[in-house]
Amino acid sequence: MSTFLDNFPLILVIAAFAAGFIDSIAGGGGLVTVPALLLAGFSPVESLGTNKLQSLFGSASATIAYAQKGHVDLKKQLPSALMSALGGVGGALLAGFLPGDVLRAFLPILLVAIAVYFAVKPNMGDIDRAQRMTPFLFGLTIVPLIGFYDGLFGPGTGSFFMLSFVSLAGYGLLKATAHTKLLNLASNLGGFATFAVLGVINWKVGILMGVAQFAGARVGAGMAMKNGARIIKPLLIVVCLALAGKLLLETDNPLRIWITALVG
Repeated sequence: MSTFLDNFPLILVIAAFAAGFIDSIAGGGGLVTVPALLLAGFSPVESLGTNKLQSLFGSASATIAYAQKGHVDLKKQLPSALMSALGGVGGALLAGFLPGDVLRAFLPILLVAIAVYFAVKPNMGDIDRAQRMTPFLFGLTIVPLIGFYDGLFGPGTGSFFMLSFVSLAGYGLLKATAHTKLLNLASNLGGFATFAVLGVINWKVGILMGVAQFAGARVGAGMAMKNGARIIKPLLIVVCLALAGKLLLETDNPLRIWITALVG
C-alpha cells in the first residue's frame, strides 16, 4: 500500500476530483474512489471507511455551493438532515450483521429502473411539480430509510434521493440535486462517525483525497447550476447505468450467479 501511495498519490487525487465533480451533479462518486482505494491496496472495509471521510468534503462543498445560490435552505432542512444522519448511523452499525446479497442482487435492477424513469419521464426539468407526500412525512420516512441504506450498503444513494425528491416531493431536477447533496452529506456523516469509532479510516489519505473532492464538487455544482436539467438528467442516467453495470460485472454478484445458473 505504501509503495503505491508513495509513487502514485496523484492517481488518488485525480480520482477524488473526478468523483467530486460527478457526485455533485448526479451522485455515484464512489464508483471512482472506492475502486481507486482498493487498487491502492486498502482492504475493503478500510476503503469504505476512508471513502466516507473523503466524500464528506465533496458533499459539503456541493451543499455549500448550492446553499450560497439559494437552491437549498440549510436551516429549514436541518430536521431532515438529522434524520438522514441517524439513518446512516443505524445502517453502518448493522452493516456487519445483515446479509447484503439481496441488496446486491436487486440493486442493479433498481438502478436501471431509475435510469429508464428519468429517460422517459416527459417534461422533466427544473420546475417544481405537485407534491405526492408532505415534507413532514417525507422527512420522517423516506429520508431516514435512504440514509439507513447509505450506511448499510451505499451505492446509488444519491440516485434514490433524486428519485424520491422528484417523484414524491415534486422538486425540479436542480432543486432535487441541491437537497440530495445536503441529505447525502448528513448520511455520510453518520456512516463516517461509525467507521471512525471502529477505527477503519486512513486519515492521511482520506484528507488528501477530500481536498481534491472538495474542489471537484465545487466545479461540478457550478456547472449544474449553470446548465440545470440539461446536464443533470443525462449524467444521472449514465451514472445509474454505469453503477448497475459495475455491480453486474462483479463475479460474486448474486444476480449474475443466478442468471448464469439459469442460462447454464
